Amino acid sequence: MLDQIKQEIDRLKSRGATYADARWYPAEDSEQLVMVNGNLKANESSNQSGIGIRVLYKGAWGFSAASDVNNLPAIFDSAFDNAKIAAERVTFPVRLAEKEALQATFTSPSKEDPTKVPLSEKVAFLSDMDHKLDQPGVIQRYGILNFDKKKTIFVDSEGSQIEKNITEVFAFLQVSALDKAGVMQSRTFRLNRTGLTRGWESIDPVFFTQQCERIVSELNQLLVAGDCPKEIGSVILKPGQMYLQTHETIGHALELDRILGYELAFAGGSFVTLDDFGKLRYGSEKLTVRADATVPNSPGSFGFDDDGIPAQNNLLIDKGILVGAINGRQMVEEANAKARRPIFQGSSGANRATAFYRVPIERMTNIDIDAGHDGTLDDIVRNTENGIVLDGDRSWSIGSNREQFHFGTEMGWLVKDGKITDVVKNSTYQGDTLKFWNSLTAVGDESTWEVVYVSNCGKGQPNQVMQLGHGIPVCRFDNVRIGE
Repeated sequence: MLDQIKQEIDRLKSRGATYADARWYPAEDSEQLVMVNGNLKANESSNQSGIGIRVLYKGAWGFSAASDVNNLPAIFDSAFDNAKIAAERVTFPVRLAEKEALQATFTSPSKEDPTKVPLSEKVAFLSDMDHKLDQPGVIQRYGILNFDKKKTIFVDSEGSQIEKNITEVFAFLQVSALDKAGVMQSRTFRLNRTGLTRGWESIDPVFFTQQCERIVSELNQLLVAGDCPKEIGSVILKPGQMYLQTHETIGHALELDRILGYELAFAGGSFVTLDDFGKLRYGSEKLTVRADATVPNSPGSFGFDDDGIPAQNNLLIDKGILVGAINGRQMVEEANAKARRPIFQGSSGANRATAFYRVPIERMTNIDIDAGHDGTLDDIVRNTENGIVLDGDRSWSIGSNREQFHFGTEMGWLVKDGKITDVVKNSTYQGDTLKFWNSLTAVGDESTWEVVYVSNCGKGQPNQVMQLGHGIPVCRFDNVRIGE
């Protein structure tokens, strides 16, 4: 198969293609189990395989994909024909940044293959967790397990051949109940990094039991809590909410295709312009942000992107100043040309596709915030006069260019004179993106830093759902509108 792929790439080169690559998926297996109130509501498994071909001809892309790989010449010809048609209408000819030709393999860290664990063991785990969630005050219980295992082989006309073997494990627990006003309240736990591997061993019954006890306790506190007050104060975000703040108002805003105006779906483009790099004060001096695809054991760490670029740790915001973007080989060349200056030195290795039948686009890797020197959560609370600690994403609304936001959270803890006083429900906060990040006044130390998994980041049309992570500490922002 590999020999045939290379022969077809050479054939298209001989016909005038300036570049071609193939992403072959020999196998991808997915499984999902859903339990609701002790009943197994879903037990779904699927597998797929196929190949996706990209061809560059006279500055235009052509793409073709098929699950049946028995007629490779036809698939390659279809991609080439599409490129020739597109070349008649291209307005800005595609150029690709230079890269090294690599022969490499990447395997995500995993001890026990989750797809080989007996179904009975997985159902027994969900049943056990459901029993632990079945406590007074709880009326709805959810438990979800998701597993994905795939092998991909990338080959291009520049001499690269890269094999990736990736295993992902996601888990979700939630308890819900109606408060006295008849409003549904929930507390949720999502599996984040618990070690250095991401196989079935991530499903640790002792750890999950602790989380069951916590979310049930917190739900019952919410049921008797008062509403979040309306005020201006400090907002202290725990990782369970801080990840979403980072995801929506930094991650998506710094995807280069949005900045160039190509991506306008799902809350639109970006307020960032090419002129902003190197001088825009995105946040306070306490804010340093990285797109780090080298973080061990995270869905945003994948070895090599779908351009064949190695995973990297790229600086996006340096002590508050915007210095980088999430990008691939094509967009950096176009951005540099349109800016008439070398903003980017090359691809940041962030061009990814969700499946063989989708075209790679700029996607977040692990968008991380460096831990700070302001101590633990308790230390930050102790140094806060008036505010609220927030955790658990509940709702979100984003401006059309990521310039503003409004978030609702599952749970809040009021802070007065350095002490947590009361639990409150229906907590919300809002702000303008740049003003908010510039109000960052405290960043927690390494003990507060967590890698939060994101299993469902959507982007593009047709939609592509991607997995990634956010390594974030506890952070405090001052003078924020709360409860509106």
